[in-house]
Amino acid sequence: MSFTGEVPATKRSSKIPSVEAHHRVKNRLRLTVVLFIVALTLLLGRVVLLQTLQRDAYYEASVDQRTRVNILRAARGVIFDRNGNELALSVPSTTVYADPRDITDVPAVARALSVALAHTPEQEARLLAALSAPGSKFSYIARGLTKENAQTLLGLGLPGVYSYKEPSRQVEGGVAGAVIGRTDPDGLGTSGLEKQFNKILTGVDGKGIREVDKNGRSIAGVQSTTAAPVPGDDIVLTLDKNIQFQTDTALLDRVGQLSAKGGTAIVMDSTTGHIYAMSNVRRNAAGSAVLASGNFAAVEAYEPGSVAKVFSVSAALNEGAVTAESVFTVPGSIVVDKFPIRDAWPHGPIDMNVRTIISESSNIGTLMTAEKITSNKLHDYLSSFGFGHKTGLDYPGVSRGTLRDANKWRGTEKVTVSYGYGMAATPLQLIAGVNTVANKGTYVAPQLVSATIDKAGKRHPVPESASHSVLKPETAATMTEMLREVICTGTGELAQVKGMEIAGKTGTGYKVQSNGTYSTDTGGRKYFASFVGYFPAANPRVTMLISIDEPDASSRDRFGGTAAATVFARLVPGVMHELGIQATGSGTGCKAGAKSAGH
Repeated sequence: MSFTGEVPATKRSSKIPSVEAHHRVKNRLRLTVVLFIVALTLLLGRVVLLQTLQRDAYYEASVDQRTRVNILRAARGVIFDRNGNELALSVPSTTVYADPRDITDVPAVARALSVALAHTPEQEARLLAALSAPGSKFSYIARGLTKENAQTLLGLGLPGVYSYKEPSRQVEGGVAGAVIGRTDPDGLGTSGLEKQFNKILTGVDGKGIREVDKNGRSIAGVQSTTAAPVPGDDIVLTLDKNIQFQTDTALLDRVGQLSAKGGTAIVMDSTTGHIYAMSNVRRNAAGSAVLASGNFAAVEAYEPGSVAKVFSVSAALNEGAVTAESVFTVPGSIVVDKFPIRDAWPHGPIDMNVRTIISESSNIGTLMTAEKITSNKLHDYLSSFGFGHKTGLDYPGVSRGTLRDANKWRGTEKVTVSYGYGMAATPLQLIAGVNTVANKGTYVAPQLVSATIDKAGKRHPVPESASHSVLKPETAATMTEMLREVICTGTGELAQVKGMEIAGKTGTGYKVQSNGTYSTDTGGRKYFASFVGYFPAANPRVTMLISIDEPDASSRDRFGGTAAATVFARLVPGVMHELGIQATGSGTGCKAGAKSAGH
């Protein structure tokens, strides 16, 4: 067959014209270029994203792998006594912790640590769970360790187990521990003054960074402090460390001697309200008298008993309703609202002036005196003496006690409130009330803090305690004379001290039992035995309260004049020495008189 120069028709239909083929190739090239550009754009976008928006996240991840951040705990402010002695301070301690990221065999590490720490199976299980928690970077192992104890754990050579230094709170010698209070493991106040002044005492933590190798071990010399810790401010208390120690010792001894449930003692400046000592003792489960962990002097209220006679009789004197020489024919017992009221010692009707009523602590004589003024007036005086109100100390958990409105007094309460039943007061309220007489008729609120000291060392005095007038100075002077007779010839003779003239009042209060009465189901009684006094009587410098909770009810020493007054007498010489108070003479300033029952 010869070729004519044309493609047969049967062949032309299967071939692509050259122009069309060219367009197809061109389109493919365009598509390839577009796809390349899109891919390049996406790649560039990813690069930009990594270098901009996600840069910080990846950087942080990188840093997280090669660095560890340690919190540098700030030292808590120091608590000083009035003379600059440290009562509570931060001391160095060691915390051992684990970083689970650096642990390859968690069960083995948990087992080794638990053996060293003598953990119970439950404690070991909790530790294992903490170390196994997803995403965990930190877990405490033990805190507040000595250097030696910490080294025992670190000496195991366990991967991922480290330590750092942090301050631990310490109360020097345990002095005033109940008043100062406690802190938690992180150094935050949880009770007492530590809680009340937590904001002032708490510092600002710092931060340190250290680099680690691929195994989590610190690289020597590669660490820095990004923020130094700033310590908290200091506070200065009115407490006197030496007086506090003497008070603790005397109260511990007396509670032990009397097999009592506990006791409270307060030593206070009569003019300023500054508290020199506040002691709380309780008998533990083993039967030993020990310093209590709670400040019952500020938070526990009870019916004060005969100490309250100071307030009701002062009110009647101040209103001019009676004088010290006013005479009442006092029976040995009376019945009020079907309830018998008796004096602490049996007697028939006898003439007693107000002086004798106070010195012999006559219940019936006191209520007869108080009846010379109205119930509302008596209530107003009791309120002015501080009862039914918080003292202004602002101590955590401080009680306002109980003083109901006079129009709510019912039955015997109308008369018994005059001698300390039907109302409740804390020891802090009680000493502040009696101190009103010592302070020439002016109530001054108790105070525990005198100043703060900032980080620059500058001292900032705390404002003086609030005060208000309750009695005329002449009324207070008359009552002081009568309280001198309590010491010289009345129920408080055991509070006499050679070289010092004392004024004071005894009180023996029944405790309300779980059955709502003053008697147990077997007919027994439980008591608060108290004594509140001040010295020198003519120009008071110091007021003191001693209260013994549940002395042996079968003992003569269950009374305020026998259980508590002796502690007062023991403390006076030491307090005189510490405060530089001069003796008022060689004797007690009392004439010889017959001994009383001490109720």
